[in-house]
Amino acid sequence: MPWRGVKKEVSGVALVVAQEAPTSSTMAVPHGPAGVGTARRRMREELLGSGMPEAVVDDAVLVLSELLSNSYRHARPIGPGECVRAAWGRTGDGGVRVSVTDGGGPTRPRLSNPSVTARGGRGLSIITSLARDWGVRDGGVPGCVTVWAVVPPSESGFGSSMRFDDLMDLEDFA
Repeated sequence: MPWRGVKKEVSGVALVVAQEAPTSSTMAVPHGPAGVGTARRRMREELLGSGMPEAVVDDAVLVLSELLSNSYRHARPIGPGECVRAAWGRTGDGGVRVSVTDGGGPTRPRLSNPSVTARGGRGLSIITSLARDWGVRDGGVPGCVTVWAVVPPSESGFGSSMRFDDLMDLEDFA
């Protein structure tokens, strides 16, 4: 894990205190709208704290939001805790891998082509435009499904040129 420093002043003397910044995380997320905002805030804080560029973090947070929202709308939670599992971590080239594991649903996630007036159906298209790759795999537990995506580093030419908050405001989910 990389280290980051925090500057603290004690009696007029500046000290740098080393703190470990996580390069990956896994968390149980409540299966519902509130879980989306909670996971998004934690991911943003951890990735920025690890020194990841803001443009990459913005794209990764949007991908996580879409994956969790799709899980909330189309899949079951895992077990009696009514949660899904969100995970993220840095890739070797400076990107971010993001995944959400849930209890599966009646269909497998797939790209759709919604009409202009449709209220939904664009989540995987957004993920496709931001990620260099994404997919679906069966989870380690029977019935569980993991949807994953890899957000490339910003210098690769992929990803958005807009900040996450400019694209959509999902704070209503918090």
